[in-house]
Amino acid sequence: MNENKKFRICIVGGGSRYTPGILKMLVAEKDRFPISTIVLYDNEAERQERVCGYGKVLLREYYPECEIIHTTDPETAFTGIDFAFMQIRAGRLKMRESDEKIALKHGCIGQETCGAGGFAYGMRSVPAVCAIIKDIRKYAPEAWVLNYSNPAAIVAEATKRVFKGDYRIINICDMPVGIMGMYAQALGLPSSRLEPRYFGLNHYGWFTHIYDKETGEDYLPKLKKMFATPMEDDGHTGHEVDASWAETFRFMSKMVRECGDKFMPNTYLQYYLYPKHMVSIENPDYTRANEVMDGHEKRTFEMIEEVIAADKLKGTKYEMTEEDFNDGHATYIVDLAYAISHNTQDIFLCMTENHGIISNFSEGAMVEVPVRVGINGVEALNVGEIPTFQKGLLENQFAYEKLTVDACLEGSYEKAWNALTLNRCVNDTDTAKALLDDYIEANKAYWPELH
Repeated sequence: MNENKKFRICIVGGGSRYTPGILKMLVAEKDRFPISTIVLYDNEAERQERVCGYGKVLLREYYPECEIIHTTDPETAFTGIDFAFMQIRAGRLKMRESDEKIALKHGCIGQETCGAGGFAYGMRSVPAVCAIIKDIRKYAPEAWVLNYSNPAAIVAEATKRVFKGDYRIINICDMPVGIMGMYAQALGLPSSRLEPRYFGLNHYGWFTHIYDKETGEDYLPKLKKMFATPMEDDGHTGHEVDASWAETFRFMSKMVRECGDKFMPNTYLQYYLYPKHMVSIENPDYTRANEVMDGHEKRTFEMIEEVIAADKLKGTKYEMTEEDFNDGHATYIVDLAYAISHNTQDIFLCMTENHGIISNFSEGAMVEVPVRVGINGVEALNVGEIPTFQKGLLENQFAYEKLTVDACLEGSYEKAWNALTLNRCVNDTDTAKALLDDYIEANKAYWPELH
């Protein structure tokens, strides 16, 4: 690789509330991962223009040799790019609110990736993500597509089929990395010191080891003891968190105690293993989507407007600090791009096709496992056989995800109905049909027509 190369990056979903964090991380990593141009691409011009306005102030003060532009034109966005960071949300948070509240009306979890809400969101995301990647491949055939868009497992299953063999599409999620950060905080270590071993599907997996890169020590037994005790509201993160996440961190202790001696659970397993409890603590009139709209999204765009009005960050409360360089969502995607561009062979948790990685699990499923990352993409570490309990849960979930993608790509009402019936947060055929019919009505502008 040319060490003097400066990369051209496109952030797909440029109007996202996460974009400022990615921009700050790109600034923080400018010496390690130099960039010539950042392109913001979105289908909402006005929202994206506001984010770009913030970006122009940020780069002028902290990274003047890098330019930032915004566009709604795919040719302008993708021509000549090296990386596309994808973080779209089809239907935005208003449709997430719809997903969650429809599910709760039927007594089911509506969470954006795990329950019936994840199904509805997946049916919106698959056509949108695939259409964008087709445009990327038209104008930038060799670009790397690092896809953050949820529900990641369903999106990964779809992109595997639609773009068969395209190893430059890598589907990722920052949740395991966020959990690793929580472990590091509890251990008093930097996150970079820890190296995980993990298996599952996205938002549906278990840590098997947490190694210290320097000493080789496996911290999993120590972490199980630490996390078996209910946490404070910050969940060992050291930062204030929203009410729903605080509840997740408190509940995690129950999962850790009941998970067995060998593994540590991904926090999202609470939706699959304890669906009755999760429904019981939900407010059908004020869901996670409402919390985000009134919380992080509102704060982000208030910050953007204040920075644009002041025309500066330096000397204001938004001046960059060391904490700004620790955005887990942003850090992960930049680290991954660096590993690819510099062929580091570092280990990440990514989604990849199961060809013997988990030896007793469905061939070809998009599993989330540790992989080495370099210029030729991802190379998975072997997991071997998994226990019957975890295998049974994962096979059921994979069948649901596979049928969801079938329904979307084929326009099949029957497969959509079957998928929802299999979902562990639904598990009832009549309820699945009622949910499906309500979701079809709510998603006319987004879903393919089902027959």
